[in-house]
Amino acid sequence: MIKLTVLYDTPTDVAAFDAHYLGTHVPLARKVPGIERVEVTRFGPGPDGSAPPYHLLAELYFADAAAMQAGLGSPEGKALGADVVNLGGTPATHLVGNVED
Repeated sequence: MIKLTVLYDTPTDVAAFDAHYLGTHVPLARKVPGIERVEVTRFGPGPDGSAPPYHLLAELYFADAAAMQAGLGSPEGKALGADVVNLGGTPATHLVGNVED
């Protein structure tokens, strides 16, 4: 299994980002062919009360790299990519890795 992980910095307008991300972006992700699971984590303060270094984590799971490439290259995957502009320019870090059991 392969996972695409996206770490989002804290957006300028948290409420607008969350509303669009959860109301539009995640539903678009769930439509991408080959996605087996989508998980979203919203971070809170650390154990010492400090602000987290990231606002949100998204994890998209695929059977393998070929499934990920096919899914992201599909019309649904392209729609997901095109929607990124609607996230208000919030910087994000993208990582791809094999899931180890």
